[in-house]
Amino acid sequence: MKSKTLFIALFLTIFSLNVFSQDKITISHQPYIQALTDSSLSIVWVTNKPAVAWVEIAPDDQSHFYAKERPKLYAARENDHVTYNVERGQKGLNATKYGYKTVGTVHQVDLKDLKPGTKYRYRVYNQEVLKHQGTRVQYGNFVATDVYSKEALTFTTPKPSDKVSFAILNDIHGKNDVLTNLIGQADMAKTDFVVFNGDMVDALISEDQMFNGFMDTAIKLFASEKPMYYSRGNHETRGPFAVAYPQYFPTSSGELYYMFTQGEACFIVLDGGEDKPDTDIEYSGIVDMDFYRVQQAEWLAKAVESPAYKNARYKIVICHMPPMGGWHGMIDIERQFVPILNKAGAQIMISGHLHKHVKQMPTAGVNFPILVNSNVNLVKAEITPQKAVFKVVDQQGKQVDEISLNPLR
Repeated sequence: MKSKTLFIALFLTIFSLNVFSQDKITISHQPYIQALTDSSLSIVWVTNKPAVAWVEIAPDDQSHFYAKERPKLYAARENDHVTYNVERGQKGLNATKYGYKTVGTVHQVDLKDLKPGTKYRYRVYNQEVLKHQGTRVQYGNFVATDVYSKEALTFTTPKPSDKVSFAILNDIHGKNDVLTNLIGQADMAKTDFVVFNGDMVDALISEDQMFNGFMDTAIKLFASEKPMYYSRGNHETRGPFAVAYPQYFPTSSGELYYMFTQGEACFIVLDGGEDKPDTDIEYSGIVDMDFYRVQQAEWLAKAVESPAYKNARYKIVICHMPPMGGWHGMIDIERQFVPILNKAGAQIMISGHLHKHVKQMPTAGVNFPILVNSNVNLVKAEITPQKAVFKVVDQQGKQVDEISLNPLR
């Protein structure tokens, strides 16, 4: 009898140790803001275990986040739109094509019908999904960002404004110290958004490597509350995790090339793809970048005919690789994109890729200046009705160069 009791006690001890030693669900990579417009945005984050996900949102008033139940906006497949009126306290509705909440580890909640020029508070929430058999789902623990011991995360939708400030950096290649130093040269309290202009890592190997390489640092510095726009670089096309890249960086167009407006400016973000011919040994026959740039040029020709672009007082192009340098990809960018941009009156292209500072003024073939930012400098830009000024500064804040544009009207 005694030995039986000891056996049961030992079994229960081993069982409990096994159960409690299992990893609990956690937010492994904190939320960050993507695809911000004056009335919409996407919030993305990652958990270590599959879960359903939602965002709770509240106005930036004097109430505590726990004052009442907040609208829940779920991650769902093929979101058509999410609507709610935060001032009236109405709950959000997800209109989806398939009618399912998503279950996974990478979570994206799209918020639309927001009020321009408005600050909101938010937290992200997950409940682990342990098992799904037929119509039966077994749920596990919850996890959420903290609104108890600290202030809730916030974001602010842009409003029609005479002044817009932003920062651009590129070719960090996983150097978090350089990223931190450069962001430190921007006054983030007065900076509306940041642009990552490609090659933030050497290659995309895994989710953890991508976040450890730059995104966790960016989230810590600004990205949970300030939007980040991304122009994919050629190094983000490399590695086994490269095909997953779009899942983490959604855009307003659903493509890696897109357009957005801020204040008086319209920004066109292009994806130059790879820099070598598709048949190069480095790509192992797995890329078709030439055709991709042809497709992109077709989109670009339509984008520059849109009212948002045509009516903008400033027309700014972001593209990791510049149309200079003599390599295949850059030659193809000049062939595919530059004629469209020349005709459409683009005022400047801001690039990286070359790991050196270059300022090329308009030439016979390119009607607009090209500002190539080095891998150790930051472009600080300010747009007003009178002028758009782009200042290049180093990691100590010393100004390296400057270029300015006059408004088109």
